[in-house]
Amino acid sequence: MSLVYSPHNMLISEITANPAPLGLLGFGMTTVLLNLHNAGLFSLGSMILAMGLCYGGIAQIIAGIMEWKKNNTFGMTAFLSYGLFWFSFVLLLLLPQSQLVEGTGGNIAIASYLIMWGIFTGVMFIGTLKINKALQIVFGSLTILFFLLAIGDITEIETITKIAGIEGIICGFSAIYTGLAQVLNEIFEKDIFPLGPV
Repeated sequence: MSLVYSPHNMLISEITANPAPLGLLGFGMTTVLLNLHNAGLFSLGSMILAMGLCYGGIAQIIAGIMEWKKNNTFGMTAFLSYGLFWFSFVLLLLLPQSQLVEGTGGNIAIASYLIMWGIFTGVMFIGTLKINKALQIVFGSLTILFFLLAIGDITEIETITKIAGIEGIICGFSAIYTGLAQVLNEIFEKDIFPLGPV
């Protein structure tokens, strides 16, 4: 709960929900589905792209804006960034097909994109060292995922991409666990599913 002043200068209390579960679930569920594709289970189609725009993208953007309202710089930066990552990822695939712009120009360009996200995620991982172990697993495994996918694109070795897919499924489920644990722990007012606070 935080205190804010109304337009009539009256002190009022403001209670807002925890937006982190929404953002974590939007990220986690979309990541699992994309990496089921990377692991070779099915093709990259409308289901993944729609999930990327709606739950991976919009839901995380909403969560990021809510984190800004709660004065949580880490949560705001993470959720807005990864929400916009999903939008950019979908546009990378759809824009060339619309013939409005040329494609990325090969695997090196996509690998560069993934490496930039890997660097960003690695730095964000440092921030989780002061939060909890569950988020450390999410951000640590996501950092590894970005670099594995980049290596897979550079080398064009399908096995590396499949390994990245398996690792990405683990990463996605770690985010799902972290999000649902926060929801259930709040409902039951005790740590039913541990997050490993530091």
